[in-house]
Amino acid sequence: MINVVIADDHSIVRRGFRQIIEETQDIRVVAEVADGPALLAWLRQGHCDIIVLDLSMPGQNGLELLEELRSLYPDLAILILSMHPEDQYAVRVLKSGAAGYMNKEYAAEFLGPALRKIGSGGRYVSDTLAEMLAFNLGGDGAQAPHESLSNREFQVLVMLAQGKTASAIADDLSISVKTVSTYRARILEKLNLGSNAELVRYALEKSLI
Repeated sequence: MINVVIADDHSIVRRGFRQIIEETQDIRVVAEVADGPALLAWLRQGHCDIIVLDLSMPGQNGLELLEELRSLYPDLAILILSMHPEDQYAVRVLKSGAAGYMNKEYAAEFLGPALRKIGSGGRYVSDTLAEMLAFNLGGDGAQAPHESLSNREFQVLVMLAQGKTASAIADDLSISVKTVSTYRARILEKLNLGSNAELVRYALEKSLI
């Protein structure tokens, strides 16, 4: 039996994932949590084989939480489910240690098979993502400028592009406004941009928002 924890801040989404999983005979949901702190608290006293983790939860970002989970529980498999297209986040989360990435749109059809594959020690990627990864490996090594950003820098980039103020970002990430400004400066330098308007344009062109 594969034991799964669902971590998503929307109760209706958790209910939908549970329903999909309960249609199988070899996978069961042992817990549902709504945010990172609740997940970490459960793991201190519970056990599971796979975490189904939403990439976009309030408070601690999914990328940060993924890194923390990989540090604390290196043997725990994590399947990222997200509304973001694969070409935006999939390679980043796989590099950060996720066992798979799936767009929530395809969960009804592929969640069960993905969990079985991961539960047997494999990794799950869609055919489209596998083709993308193969293309990148066989290419000339060129990558989009934003792929050189750290996970935190990438997170700040997306939040700035969404129109959030430095103070709002600081509150969301539990960091200082000065630190947000430092990240912004690094992002602009790495992407060779001169203003927030150019940053927003870049994010739109790259389909990051």
